[in-house]
Amino acid sequence: MLGGTGAAVAASAAVAILGVKPTTPSNLKVARSTRGLGYFPNIELTNHLGQKVKFYDDLIKDKFVVINMMYAQCSEGVCPISTYNLKRVHEALGDRVGRDIHMYSITLAADFDTPKVLKKYAEDNKTGAGWQFLTGNYADIEIIRRKLGFYDLDPVVDANRSQHAGVIRVFNEKYDRWMMAPALGKHENILQTIHHADRTPMKASVKA
Repeated sequence: MLGGTGAAVAASAAVAILGVKPTTPSNLKVARSTRGLGYFPNIELTNHLGQKVKFYDDLIKDKFVVINMMYAQCSEGVCPISTYNLKRVHEALGDRVGRDIHMYSITLAADFDTPKVLKKYAEDNKTGAGWQFLTGNYADIEIIRRKLGFYDLDPVVDANRSQHAGVIRVFNEKYDRWMMAPALGKHENILQTIHHADRTPMKASVKA
């Protein structure tokens, strides 16, 4: 699921999803890090407050993150349930969100979900502090989507946006620990995944 592909594949997926020609990726420079291992693109995104951020440097590097993909136009079905469950998760984590756990919702419809649209979505859903809603160049986000493993090998399934909005990615870069949880189940299951990813790895015992 984490195997990245080229920009051409990501672009064709973007066409399949919304039937529009994606714009040219704005920045394909890959971040260099001993932990990132050059895997994550350092693409510029904009959050719902209008702030510019770099995907790797500002959002991922040395952080423990909870990421889902959504689109503001989804008025029923997957996205509202996912957002509701993540609100419950946010409430349970309290002030840890924005401090040592970071929550990101990245739009699957970047050509439509502007920062203004995402700000209204966050306000309408009464999401808490430390939870960023992100948009950017459509083709760039397609690359991020695939790097995070929000894709299916079947192109027909992959073209269905609800497939990608129905899961939560939990990533602890400090320990290079990747996990995924269903977004539509109980929020306690998402919390359990987060707590598991948060645990410090057991150190191997040293023989005398």
